[in-house]
Amino acid sequence: MTSNSRQHRYQDERAFVLHSYPFRETSLLLDVFSREHGRVAMVARGARRPHSVIRGVLRSFQPLSLSWFGKGEVKTLHAAEWQGGQPYLQGTALMCGFYLNELLINLLARDDAHGQLFDYYRATLYRLAHETDHAATLRCFEKHMLQELGYALKLEKAFDDTPIEPEATYRYHVESGAVPDNSRDGAGSLILGLSLLAMAADDYSNPVTAQQSKQLMRMLLNHYLGGKILHTRELIKDLQKL
Repeated sequence: MTSNSRQHRYQDERAFVLHSYPFRETSLLLDVFSREHGRVAMVARGARRPHSVIRGVLRSFQPLSLSWFGKGEVKTLHAAEWQGGQPYLQGTALMCGFYLNELLINLLARDDAHGQLFDYYRATLYRLAHETDHAATLRCFEKHMLQELGYALKLEKAFDDTPIEPEATYRYHVESGAVPDNSRDGAGSLILGLSLLAMAADDYSNPVTAQQSKQLMRMLLNHYLGGKILHTRELIKDLQKL
């Protein structure tokens, strides 16, 4: 991967298309997640023409090598090559992929690189294609995404740095973490210590942990999204209760 700062050209960058929008008569406006440059907006000129060489390449959930140039907020795509190795998502897995993309579009700032999150996103797409417990896969991604964005969950210790007790019941608060449950305080997300420790280990096999972790992650994401509604999450919830 090389870049020419004088001409603002970037060559053969690893990337995924998060979303594409029709632009003018024959082009596409892309929201791209690249490993070295984060989210980048770019226009793919002529990509909607019937004989465009990149028309069939710019698909979501497929690893790409992209080259682009430009100084402004919206760059110009120069070349795109499919890298292979990722099965196409289908059914519920496809809906989960759209949910991941919607999360990234709403939570990632432009031009802010997150290399480890990029790698985890790619690994998550692979899990969605090969595994059946999509809910567990989503919880893992949500947790690691928040960690990479600087919002790491405190799961093994309570708010006062005492170890989490598996048999205890807590309420998880966005700013302070896990607080021993007090029946007079209904704030926060109710969760067992056992579930917190399981989440720390990325283990969602226990049905109670699966349910409580879903509620906790929903509360946290709603907070960091600032009230934005994720349309794919609502659709998945209606279809599969993930």
